[in-house]
Amino acid sequence: MSDEGVLRRFGVVGEGEGARAVLGAAERAGLDTVEGGARAMAGDSSVDAIAAVGEPALLSLVRHGVSAAVLPIGPVSGVGAVPTGAAERGVGSLVADEFEVVEHPVLEASAPGDARALFDLTLVTEETARISEYTVRSGPATVRQFRADGVVVATPAGSPDYARAAGGPVLEAGTGTVSVVPISPFATDSDHWVLADDGVVLRVERDEAPVELLADGRAVGRVAPGENVRVQPVAAVRMVTVPEGRPPFDERNVPTDR
Repeated sequence: MSDEGVLRRFGVVGEGEGARAVLGAAERAGLDTVEGGARAMAGDSSVDAIAAVGEPALLSLVRHGVSAAVLPIGPVSGVGAVPTGAAERGVGSLVADEFEVVEHPVLEASAPGDARALFDLTLVTEETARISEYTVRSGPATVRQFRADGVVVATPAGSPDYARAAGGPVLEAGTGTVSVVPISPFATDSDHWVLADDGVVLRVERDEAPVELLADGRAVGRVAPGENVRVQPVAAVRMVTVPEGRPPFDERNVPTDR
């Protein structure tokens, strides 16, 4: 939205029939529309809101530091995305000022490389079903040391997806928390934790198999034993939620592209 809260120019990022349908709906609603790639759209200060059609388009906008409000559309979990079939009604709600803007944090991992994530950061052994040992800390406190295939740190946006499948809870946006969940833990009495999002540290304790860091499912690099991976929010993305969107707590079976 503009500084005055007025929707003047509407961008569309994505490919295929879904993106074309959203573009057509916006044009029929009388909006000044523009379509393009995520890099160009994220840097276009004239755009007040952007429809991200599909998860790849949304994640690409996040990686390019989008500042405009984003309306997620399609099979995207955790952010109140509008089903593709309801895109025209969702755009109509936006034009009619029937929406809210919810800020979602973007997490950064300190190592290795540039690892930013809207949904989750994961340490996992490169070889399937190979166990390593991990420590989770929150601030100065050690939360737990455990053996598992991996460990996932999920934002509220990511909590209904992979972390939930691994046994974690769904978090509400705006709570300043993350869900930390072991993946296929060796112990049968393993737990999961809801922690403040600004003080989590992960550490690989042994390297029976190489461990890599994933950011929103994208491989970033290996993490060596004894290396601390500090996780903290470094930005926020403004998501537009409309009545046609899916509430995060109802998204158990929403498919994603990751």
